[in-house]
Amino acid sequence: MINNSKFIERLQKVMQHYQLSASTFAEEINVQRSSISHLLSGRNKPSLDFVLKVLAKYEEVDLYWLLNGKGSFPKKQQHGYPPAESKNTQTIVEEKRQPGSSAKEIDKIIIFYTDGTFEHYTP
Repeated sequence: MINNSKFIERLQKVMQHYQLSASTFAEEINVQRSSISHLLSGRNKPSLDFVLKVLAKYEEVDLYWLLNGKGSFPKKQQHGYPPAESKNTQTIVEEKRQPGSSAKEIDKIIIFYTDGTFEHYTP
């Protein structure tokens, strides 16, 4: 179970790292300002949707660090995979497309590891 007070501390650390006020942070992850206020005051616990929005917006935030304090922030690049902004991913995808097929765009790539961790990339 998540320790809510420790989660709040880690969330505040993320906001300080990016130099964001609570209202700016709320705008950036597309949630209501009251949601941030209620989380920071301890009134509410974070929802899965909230956590996923933070992870999607701030790729340096590690899921296990945010939820349990395990790992580091900002997270370190693991296994030598290219960062999400790399053009290599898009190039590979374009090479795999066959002529005449409908062109679909990749929204997100998620890699799951045997130790229960994962990484996600947005091309």
